[in-house]
Amino acid sequence: MYTTEHNKPARRKKAGAAQAWSARPRWRLARGSEIALGPGKADLLEAIRSAGTISGAARALGMSYRRSWLLVSTMNRCFARPLVSTSSWRGKGAALTRDGQRVLELYRRLESASLEAAREPLAALEKLLRPERAGAKKARSREAS
Repeated sequence: MYTTEHNKPARRKKAGAAQAWSARPRWRLARGSEIALGPGKADLLEAIRSAGTISGAARALGMSYRRSWLLVSTMNRCFARPLVSTSSWRGKGAALTRDGQRVLELYRRLESASLEAAREPLAALEKLLRPERAGAKKARSREAS
């Protein structure tokens, strides 16, 4: 589940509900099959920053604690210095390190710059997409009123 501006879930709402097309940058830093950072890991870093714990971040993102811990472990292993620090005392939480803050900031800047650079070609692509159905448009305007 992606919780940020550029990585909203691609899930459908209700059957027949019309939605506007959207584009999302999905950068990944990888070597071989190992992914050091991608949209999900960036969302996890943000959630850890907000929640102050890995378990709280996992709950907020709808993932298991084990999965979130494995993602944190991968990030900490891939970068020169750890991105997330944890307390040796159980229940004392987790926090982004200075490098973790910097990596998250740079990743979000990369997403924003990508969208800005692609603005014109994306607009041209959107013109080629199938238009919204007239019935769905009317239903949506009735819901808004």
